Amino acid sequence: MTVPAGARGTTTVAPRAVRRIAERAAAEALPDGGSVLRGSAGVRGNSARISVGVRLPYPVRADEAARRIRERAVARTAALTGLSVPRAEVRVDALSVGPAPVVPEAVKVAPGQDGGRPGPRIRAERRVPAAVLAALGAAACGLVLADVLTVRFGGAPAGWRTAVLDWAATHGPADSAVRIAGAVAAVAGAWLLGCALLPGLRRRLRMAAPGPGVRAALDRAAAARILRERALGVPGVVRARVTVRRRRAGVRAGVGYGDPAEVRAEAVRVLGAALLELGLARPPALRVRVRREAGLPLPDPAEAAAAVEGPGAARRSDAAGYAAPGAPRNGGEA
Repeated sequence: MTVPAGARGTTTVAPRAVRRIAERAAAEALPDGGSVLRGSAGVRGNSARISVGVRLPYPVRADEAARRIRERAVARTAALTGLSVPRAEVRVDALSVGPAPVVPEAVKVAPGQDGGRPGPRIRAERRVPAAVLAALGAAACGLVLADVLTVRFGGAPAGWRTAVLDWAATHGPADSAVRIAGAVAAVAGAWLLGCALLPGLRRRLRMAAPGPGVRAALDRAAAARILRERALGVPGVVRARVTVRRRRAGVRAGVGYGDPAEVRAEAVRVLGAALLELGLARPPALRVRVRREAGLPLPDPAEAAAAVEGPGAARRSDAAGYAAPGAPRNGGEA
């Protein structure tokens, strides 16, 4: 006996199950020290959209790791759910920074398959303006359609439509209200055009593409935190403040001991290597300023040498800063 196709039933995979599968698949492709923070999924028909936020260890090529995670999540989700996954997003929401290793020399990151050229910029989705515009348009079109249908079937036009027509018939372009409304409409139109044409996401720095069709970006705040950790690992630096912009990275370091000129030279070397390791398509220009911290006594040269070279006074950096023997710890801000 053959059962008709309509009577065989259907199999539905809930978005929650798709999200859990995508998160588990992403965790399988994470490097050591990484973790999955959160994920989301949506199912429409026979296709699913997944999005996963992860935490990666530093140093690691974030773009290459994200590509491996995305490929793994897409393949496993499609294989285990039977749904096609036309779109998958992997967001690097955080980096876990360990103690800064000793950097011998600046080494450029190897380019990807396309020669390391930056891919197209990641554009902001701007969901809130799109949702507001769609809601207003749908409401206006619904009101007009309801009134037109009412008049078509013999009813009277709505009072709001007759009031609008009467007001427009008695007011011309010279009226202040018309000019103000036109100015507001022009500003709103310019804003909407900007949302449609400008890519946005100015706080993200483009990274070199590891392969064709892959776009990667690094948040400027994350880059500033990484550079600050490296700056605090330089011997003699007890405080650091880092600002990263699209074209320039500025570092202000406070020197607790040692020659400020030597400390600055070492900071320039370490931070220059850190900038290259970020894998940015166009690394910003580095500018380092140092000054001696007020209130800190100048150490004896012999004691300073023992503090740097002695086995009991290892160099260390953490979120609060660098502490030298005999000197108070001072935290910096990114």
